[in-house]
Amino acid sequence: MGCELKEHEQALLNLRSGLGPCNLDFINLDTCVGRVKGIEDSPVVDRLKEFDCRNNRLAQLALHQDEFEQAVEKAKIRYGPERIGLFLGTSTSGILQTEMAYRHRDPATGDLPKTYKYKETQNNFSVAAFVKKYFKLEGPALVVSTACSSSAKVFAEASRFIQSGFCDAAIVGGVDSLCQTTLYGFSSLQLVSSKPCRPADPDRDGLSIGEAGGYALLEKPENGDFQNQIAFLGYGESSDAYHMTSPQPEGRGMAQSMQMALECSGLKANQISYINLHGTATQTNDKAEDKAVVKIFGSSTPCSSTKGWTGHTLGAAGITEAIICAICLNNNFIPGSLNTRMLDSDFCSNIILENRTEKLGYVLSNSFGFGGNNCSLIFGIHL
Repeated sequence: MGCELKEHEQALLNLRSGLGPCNLDFINLDTCVGRVKGIEDSPVVDRLKEFDCRNNRLAQLALHQDEFEQAVEKAKIRYGPERIGLFLGTSTSGILQTEMAYRHRDPATGDLPKTYKYKETQNNFSVAAFVKKYFKLEGPALVVSTACSSSAKVFAEASRFIQSGFCDAAIVGGVDSLCQTTLYGFSSLQLVSSKPCRPADPDRDGLSIGEAGGYALLEKPENGDFQNQIAFLGYGESSDAYHMTSPQPEGRGMAQSMQMALECSGLKANQISYINLHGTATQTNDKAEDKAVVKIFGSSTPCSSTKGWTGHTLGAAGITEAIICAICLNNNFIPGSLNTRMLDSDFCSNIILENRTEKLGYVLSNSFGFGGNNCSLIFGIHL
């Protein structure tokens, strides 16, 4: 969809999807993907070149947007580098670097290339180590890897760290990049569509995989003038432990995470103006989420999936859709479910198919991962 917030806003308002045919030279699948342009030509800064891989390049590209670097530097002055936490989510990290290394093994010994650096690229902590060194931070840092809820759960982790006094502010976010493991892996599960994904459509036949990177800076409202800025108000987390890849059919854990988010924020269900669905466009996920939404919110609260714009960005889905929720709040705008031609007749939630302008109070965003790792976040405008 683009890089900076304005590009994403325009893409949403103008119904411009970021999905297109897969043209990656390391993938041979008939599918659509959400590919970020320019990664191949944007190596990481020279002082951190040992971290160079597609995932960390995407992490760096995201840092450069919308004056985020400057905001972090100001926070370092305000709190000190040792009082800023770093909480990032990813599902596969830089595994593409390992996939490419295996392609270039020594034909005689089978050894991987000497230039391959597992710790700085594929290791799940790689992206946090890279960003921490990039900003020269000294506070707590961790990576959450709970599949597709990873970069939603970092909001909850950061909130607990700040409330417990371990840090005064936190960088939260996530990065996941296209690789063979996710594309061929989801294809082997028969979950990848050959067309742009169609959430909640009766003919939905799978997801479109995307890549994304994004960040937010969390600070306590009493620490500055944050009037009319986006407020993170609450979170809910649950674990189904139902199945490795399939959601619990009745959406029990999904409903639990949404209810917990309401309780955490002190809000009632009827105060939520819009729900950004996990909405992957698989048969089982969309059906379970519909049941969960109706259980907590009934059939009137407007909701939609924005994965028709971005694809499913996996470990980066939480932060991507949190940022989309911020765009919605700032523009009093509800996006329709792009590419969805009609609604599954079995669904009872109020899924919006066309964009609409509407005054928003509070919005909820769902991110549900493999193994039943569920997370719901609530955002509003700080008054």
